[in-house]
Amino acid sequence: MSAAFENLPGRLRIVVLGYLVRGPMGGMAWHHLQYVMGLRDLGHAVYFLEDSGDNEYCCYDPARGVADANPEYGLKFAADCFARFHHDEKWAYYDAHTSRWLGPCAGRIPALLKDTDLLINLSCSNVLRPWFDDIAVRVLVDTDPLFTQVRHLTDPARMALAKRHNRFLTFAENIRSDNCTIPDDGFPWIPTRQPIVLEAWPVTPPLQTGKFTTVMQWDSYPALEYRGRTYGMKSKAFSDYLDLPRKCGPIFELAVGGVSAPRPLLREKGWQLSNPNQVAKDPWSYQRFIQQSRAEFTVAKHGYVASRSGWFSERSAAYLASGRPVVTQETGFSDWLPAGQAVLSFKTPGDAEAAIDDVNRRYELHCSTAREIAKEYFDARKILPRVIEEAMGSFRV
Repeated sequence: MSAAFENLPGRLRIVVLGYLVRGPMGGMAWHHLQYVMGLRDLGHAVYFLEDSGDNEYCCYDPARGVADANPEYGLKFAADCFARFHHDEKWAYYDAHTSRWLGPCAGRIPALLKDTDLLINLSCSNVLRPWFDDIAVRVLVDTDPLFTQVRHLTDPARMALAKRHNRFLTFAENIRSDNCTIPDDGFPWIPTRQPIVLEAWPVTPPLQTGKFTTVMQWDSYPALEYRGRTYGMKSKAFSDYLDLPRKCGPIFELAVGGVSAPRPLLREKGWQLSNPNQVAKDPWSYQRFIQQSRAEFTVAKHGYVASRSGWFSERSAAYLASGRPVVTQETGFSDWLPAGQAVLSFKTPGDAEAAIDDVNRRYELHCSTAREIAKEYFDARKILPRVIEEAMGSFRV
């Protein structure tokens, strides 16, 4: 433990590496911010750092609808987020294109890293520059299971980056199960899940006009192939469920992104569509969208389902925390998360219809159970101490 905290037993200096400036959208922001907020609330000194990487198309600007190397929009987005969550002095962004650190703690990075006990690289979303080498514990958190492991086995650069870490956590909660078919990439993965800062997600009364909603990318990236099998995106999983509005009524709303999304077909089938750049413009609009929903209906990436990974969405966890039921495609998560009340899983269109009917018939019960499941399974005060314990291990002194 660093000298700065030797008089505070158990307190650590932690650097969280994330994707906020480059991906300034509400859902992504909540995913990363809840690690920062949750670790801070446990009493640790937490800093958020981000690296542009070397790709000239690194920064997405939804206002201009382009991706380039200009971080201006993302820097303002990050500053607004951190100010709102009272963390406005402890973050910085490294712009590799100009070789400059930007942000409130840009001028003290060497001193900051010298005394850092633990580094957490969320989603392997940042390269590890040489200045991180002296941090003894470097954790990789895999939030995209199956696809992460296949990339390691097929892309030497991704494998090399992963090897710069020495602790490995994954959202594939079934990765140690014989029923999980994620290929072995040689890393000792330990299951974990999204922490939810419950105080930031109050339960609000549902609207009478609320729909079954979700926020999704139709195709996040091209399907991957490995040993003769193709692992697809949500687009592949969704095709079996296109006719649900005809069978269940006009009760669905999708905030769907991606140029490949078949919007005319979805509208024709009865899906109400919203623009994710508006719905998820920032953390608060994203949260309002969830709070104004009756429940979530969502599919999972085909690869999560096909590998029986046990993955469960951080977005779905936020619905639960808000007191909203979740109807979601089975990935094997029912091995560890109780399904039947608040969380209703499906494998077929018939299963989905039955689950939606159940939510509507027993709505109050499902809503009250949702928050309890969030408390039991996703509370940051339970998840993050386990992350630290798994990470530090023999490194503790």
